[in-house]
Formats: sequence, C-alpha cells, structure tokens
Amino acid sequence: MSGFTTRSIQPRFLKKDPHGSLHMPIYESVAFEADSAEELEASFRGRRPAHVYSRISNPTVEHFEQKVKALAGAEGVTAVSSGMAAIAALILAIAGQGDNILTTRHIFGNTYSLFSSTLQGWGLETLYADLTDLAAVENLITDKTRAIFVETITNPQLEVADLAGLAAIARRKNILLIADSTLTPPYLFDARQHGVHIEIVSSTKYISGGATSLGGLIIDYAAYDWRHNPHLAADALKFGPYALLNRLKTRVCRDLGNALSPHNAYLQSLGLETLALRAKVSCANTLALAEFLRGRPQVRRVNYPGLPDAPAYALAQKQFPNGAAALLTFELADRAACFRFLNKLQLIRRATNLNDNKTLIVHPASTIFSEFSAELKAEMGVPETLIRLAVGIEDLADLQEDLAQALEAV
Repeated sequence: MSGFTTRSIQPRFLKKDPHGSLHMPIYESVAFEADSAEELEASFRGRRPAHVYSRISNPTVEHFEQKVKALAGAEGVTAVSSGMAAIAALILAIAGQGDNILTTRHIFGNTYSLFSSTLQGWGLETLYADLTDLAAVENLITDKTRAIFVETITNPQLEVADLAGLAAIARRKNILLIADSTLTPPYLFDARQHGVHIEIVSSTKYISGGATSLGGLIIDYAAYDWRHNPHLAADALKFGPYALLNRLKTRVCRDLGNALSPHNAYLQSLGLETLALRAKVSCANTLALAEFLRGRPQVRRVNYPGLPDAPAYALAQKQFPNGAAALLTFELADRAACFRFLNKLQLIRRATNLNDNKTLIVHPASTIFSEFSAELKAEMGVPETLIRLAVGIEDLADLQEDLAQALEAV
C-alpha cells in the first residue's frame, strides 16, 4: 500500500478479531487475564507480548499506534493522553538534572512554560536561540545538550526553521532533533525525510477528526544512536535503536500514568482515515483567507507561510509540499480593535484549539500567553495586536463573509 489515505484505512489488526470486525473494538478494560502464573510473570518481565494493564498497554491503543506507525513510516509509536504529556514524557526519558534542551522562545505558550518553569524546577536547563540562525544554534550547544526541540511551524509566530540544517547540526553533535509537528502532522510533513529523530504530535488536533478527543504521539524513527545519550546508553546495549521505545513503554509512561484512553484511541483511529481529506480543505481555506485578509483596509499585516511573498515561503514549500498548515495570524490596530472584532464574529468560534473542523479564533496575548509579562510576550513574538485564526473546513464564502462583517466593526 503506497497511498496515504489507503494506508490510513487499511492496516490489518495484529491479531484477527474473532467476529471479523472492520474497526478495532474499544477494549474498555483495565486488566487482562493470563492463562497461568508463568504467563503472567513472563508478561510483566517483557518476555511475552501481552496486555496486562491498560495504564501500560491496551489493544485499542496499540492498534492506533500501529496505524500511525504505518502512516509515518516510523519504527515505533507511543500514544499518550495529550500533546503536552508526549513532550513531558519524552524529555523525562532523554534528559535529567544538569542537562539542557535547546529551543526557541517562539513556541507554544504551554510548551514554553513546561521548559522554563516546570522542568527547570527539576534541574533541567533550557537554552534559547533563534532556530532560523543555524550558526547561532551550533555555537550554543554544550556537552550537556541532549536535544534540539523545534516546532515545524511555530505557534503562533508561524516561524519556519530549516529542518535539514538543524538535522545536520544534530548529527555533528550527536544529539537528538525533536520536531513538534502538531501543525503539520503526517501527510503535510515527512519527518524522516528531513532528518528528524523523534516527532511529537498533539493528536488532539488534526488526527482526532474534529476535536473529538485529547491525545499525543511520540513517533520514533529509530535513526538515533542511543549510546550517545547517557540516560539510555545502557538500554542501547540491549535494544539498539529501540532503546527509547522500550524506556517509554516499560518505565516512563508506565510510571507517569499518562495513558491514552481506549475510547480516545478509537476516535483518533477513525480520525486518521480522513486526515488527508480534511487537511487539503483546511489548508486551501487558509491560503484563500490569508489572501482575502490582506485586501482588507482594517488589517495591518497577515502572516501565513503559504503566501508566495512570505519570508519562509520557499522553505515551507520544500518542507510541507501538501500545505503550509491551517493556521494564520493577522494584526489589527490595537488590543481594543481585536476585541471589538472578535465580539462581532457570528460563525467563527471564539475558542482555543487547532485543526478542529470548525474555524476557531483567539487573541493569543490575552489567552494562551496571558501569564507572561509584556516584555516576555514581546520577546516571544506575541503582540497585543495579534489575532490567531485556526481555519476549518467550512465553505470558504461563509468564512469570508463572517470576517468581512466583523472587520466593519473595527
């Protein structure tokens, strides 16, 4: 099977369903019985592949992981309870006290908070750089740097870094390249092709099929030599390129308890089947709305990497050939104008999420980034004049009409 949508629909079950079901059933069971004490011991020791407890593994979740693995061309996938849970679990597996992660301040607000506050409290340092400046990135790496963490398209700054360039640096320094591709999940972005070692996706977004459920994915391409990571070097002697997958399954996710629920796994397996169809429409709508907004006198600036004159256009076309995501931003005169505009919208929903089937809109400075100071928001590229539009799959004319009438209030 070579086509993306064909692969998303047709993967076989690892075990034949006794009733011939075409969809993996929802195994809403906490525990699974073994036929003997010896079999149960073997399962707990990892000598027998079997489900014993749904906090560790579950048939419905496993099937979802297998579908994502097939779509992404990965060697292994770990599904957890949310995108933030995926980031936290991965960092706790690869880094520890005294280590550092290199990233940028131009990232999602909750991710920034995780790095700058929560993980810092456990002794992990974060180094911040302009990830579009490859020389600056390389010069900042130390012998304690465990990974470069990059969003494929930053949220909401819509910055695009050269992923192949970052991958080359990661190879030279023997560190991980981690890409959060929530805005550009499989179909829009081929992580393996661009040298990414580990891909993080909030499956809450595109994959869930319309904001039906929370979930997160850690996608491992088994392309990193774990002997270079002091926290996984011993595991690498036993499991080779699968050292991280083993650590996540047998230690980190088990101990954190961040399991994806079987019901959410079922919903997201269904969502995968229409991912490409929805992504095509939402990306086309986004480009059209970006062009539409640029022609409105009330709009000071529009930012979307799919616009031909956008600074990152050439790089976005290279890295995201099927669409430069379904998120755009634009600026109005001031905060008051932004609020007046938001309050006049009738169709577009004032809500925070991405890649819902519905088009959603927020004022980032007063919502996602509200906990940060004015000075830090400026450094993070989140001015009070900025509006974030996460575009859905509604009819384009209806979206344009709603935006036009609301802009008249500005």
